[in-house]
Amino acid sequence: MHSQNHNHHTSSIMSHGSAGDFLRRFWIVTFLLIPLALTNDFIAGIFGIGALVFGKWVQLGLATVIFYFSLVFFKHASHEIKTRKYGMMTLVSLAVGAGYLFSVVSTFIPSIEVEFYLEISTLIWVLLFGHYLEAKSSAAAGTALQEVAKLLPKKAHKQVDDKEEDVDIETLKEGDTVLVKPGEKIPADGIVVSGSANVNEALISGESKPIKKSKGGDAIAGAICLDGSLTIKLTRVGEHSTIGKIQKLIAKAQETKPKSQRIADKAAAILTFTAGISALITLGVWTLIVGEPFVFAATLAITVLVIACPHALGLAIPTVTTITTSLAVKNGIFLKDLSKIEIIRKADYVVFDKTGTLTDGSFGVSEVKSISQLSEDEILSLSAAIDSHSSHVIAQSIFNHAKQKNLELKTISNFQNIAGKGVKAEIGEQEYFLGNEALMQERGLYPEKVSDGSTTVFLASQNELLGLIKLSDKVKKEAHQAIDSLHKLGVKVAILTGDNEAVAKIVAGKLKIDTYFAGVLPEDKYKHIKKLQDEGNVVLMVGDGVNDAPALTQSDAGVAIGAGTDVAVEAGDVVLTRSNPVDLYRLVVLSKKVYRKMIQNLIWALGYNIVAIPAAAGVFAYWGFFLRPEIGALVMSLSTVIVVANAMTLKLLRL
Repeated sequence: MHSQNHNHHTSSIMSHGSAGDFLRRFWIVTFLLIPLALTNDFIAGIFGIGALVFGKWVQLGLATVIFYFSLVFFKHASHEIKTRKYGMMTLVSLAVGAGYLFSVVSTFIPSIEVEFYLEISTLIWVLLFGHYLEAKSSAAAGTALQEVAKLLPKKAHKQVDDKEEDVDIETLKEGDTVLVKPGEKIPADGIVVSGSANVNEALISGESKPIKKSKGGDAIAGAICLDGSLTIKLTRVGEHSTIGKIQKLIAKAQETKPKSQRIADKAAAILTFTAGISALITLGVWTLIVGEPFVFAATLAITVLVIACPHALGLAIPTVTTITTSLAVKNGIFLKDLSKIEIIRKADYVVFDKTGTLTDGSFGVSEVKSISQLSEDEILSLSAAIDSHSSHVIAQSIFNHAKQKNLELKTISNFQNIAGKGVKAEIGEQEYFLGNEALMQERGLYPEKVSDGSTTVFLASQNELLGLIKLSDKVKKEAHQAIDSLHKLGVKVAILTGDNEAVAKIVAGKLKIDTYFAGVLPEDKYKHIKKLQDEGNVVLMVGDGVNDAPALTQSDAGVAIGAGTDVAVEAGDVVLTRSNPVDLYRLVVLSKKVYRKMIQNLIWALGYNIVAIPAAAGVFAYWGFFLRPEIGALVMSLSTVIVVANAMTLKLLRL
């Protein structure tokens, strides 16, 4: 009940503008509190100022002005009551309203002799500051969305009847054509219609080296055009573009809640009722059973209401999560589902999809070898011709290598992909097979074993092995650091790869990886994740390709790296915007620290209330201890400040 309310309450009053509004109110009240304190009999006595004749009327006037500044709480309380989602604001308004009215009555009926003006005004003062802090931390969450919005330009050069018009990017529609000049950002996703340029997509893909774009190439919103200019026909605009999708992910993430938040919400809702009932019981017990005067009992009842404000509790988790969201974004991490923090911190195993995650993914041809009458160049040109139709990393590397050597490539026909094994095609009358050892064995050909850890592609005709091409991939320099750091946290690392045993073994050896699964077909990846889970491990899966989606979903928390493909991003619970494996270590550290903060805040907020409410109700009266309203207000406010300040220390976290 309180959970939705708190969200509404947070979203409605917690915009950046309202942080300033609360701060302004806070300073005005601070200024008014000084004369109010000096006209209070008790404080006037301390300073040796004689009691003023008009003292109580001055107090009434000042307190009324201060009360006016607290009406913002009542506005939100009325909203809570209308929607029947009673929460913090209802309780705050009850406490402030009851205290103020009680004091006004007391001013006009001298026999009551109890005025709460200073106490209630102090409570309003501290509540305004608490709200200012809350608004500020919520505004920090909004900055995550702003950070992403910054990736886009404000204006675009739209082509209209061969003329160029500068328009706001919001007005762009699918099918529009825009011109992007050197140094400018691409405003929306599209296809390059003319021009060519090197483009930096690092902000989106994490890939730092510029990518050449020319006619027919795809352009991603937010990428920077480095040298030439491009004319782009827009295909996805606004929320459908890559950046729009990322923004949607963040907005969605801010609606997700950690389990500890759900506990806090329930507790705050219960607390609201507990406080109301405790106040009534206090009033009843002290007047009807103990026989104390009504004024005395009412004082205690109001103190209970003041103290029970579940402010600290309402803020305990939201302040932590909002700061976490923006802290994560600054470190290249999108937490799509905040409740996964509690799982990530317990990770036993991180499973990497090797290619492109721990290695550069830039395969290079390291050797071409002929096992027939054909020359090495002929082996390479036949293979490159067949691979010209494939988009696989290995195929592209072979094709590019042949291009660099200016080899003539023959025309192929009947190209066919053989999943997980290779390809086949016809050149002239002859049928050729190009692929891994498994494909060769299927054809009844048994090549000799290659054990140097390189990836080997074999070329065969219908019935004869013709040659082989070896390719190798470099391990990323950050991979060593990432795995060492994870090991220090006590997290084991595994790799899951379609490569052969030898390659996997060499990479695992170089990086001191605990376990590896080699020769895994895409559709079987999730089975290995499940096996690790069945052994009692909490498994994080890190992948970047389309075929990783089932494994990402199977894992306890899926991490899509380098916002690679839309599918992986959709399947992952976390998206790392850079293709840097060290970010994974940062993610685990962040989740551990954030979780610790949540628990600290929960314990503090709940513990304080468990002790304070009975104290305010006069349970310890037997020992002569009463919690006075002004002390109650101060302690309550202090607990709020402590909780927010504790969350704010997260900002100092260096990942």
